[in-house]
Amino acid sequence: MAKAIKTNVLRHLDAHKIPYETREYDVSDENYDGKLIAQKVDLPASMVYKTLVLTGDRSPVGSKSQYLVCVIPVEMELNLKAVARATGNKSVAMLPQKDLLPLTGYLRGGCSPIGMKKRYPTYLDETCTLWDEISVCAGARGHLVILEPQQLATFLNAQVVDLK
Repeated sequence: MAKAIKTNVLRHLDAHKIPYETREYDVSDENYDGKLIAQKVDLPASMVYKTLVLTGDRSPVGSKSQYLVCVIPVEMELNLKAVARATGNKSVAMLPQKDLLPLTGYLRGGCSPIGMKKRYPTYLDETCTLWDEISVCAGARGHLVILEPQQLATFLNAQVVDLK
């Protein structure tokens, strides 16, 4: 089992007095499949969300960056056309995996929408409104944080949109 740690994600939430709980899971198999992770922490897959970083062809209003972050249920496939529509881009593409750590400070399987090196425009799939709480990565492989989706959206200044 993963050792309990205090990640930057948890420090950010503590600093802003946002209540949360954590769950840990074994990553020794290096399988970062979200559905398997949901089973490991005994949560429905539709309540466990993954963080995906993309590039767009335009910078969102008020942003100088063409990077954007989408937070979707692990059981969902990201619809790039829906993301482009929701973000005002003509097209979007997944960030190459090799660029994830330098851009966000997070490794694959440990990427959280909270506490990236910089704040990027963030879009939370509207399915989050079906839950009182959702989970996202706590900033390290093997660690999840569970919190209210509205508090997450407010903290990240995220837009809640249809990404299907």
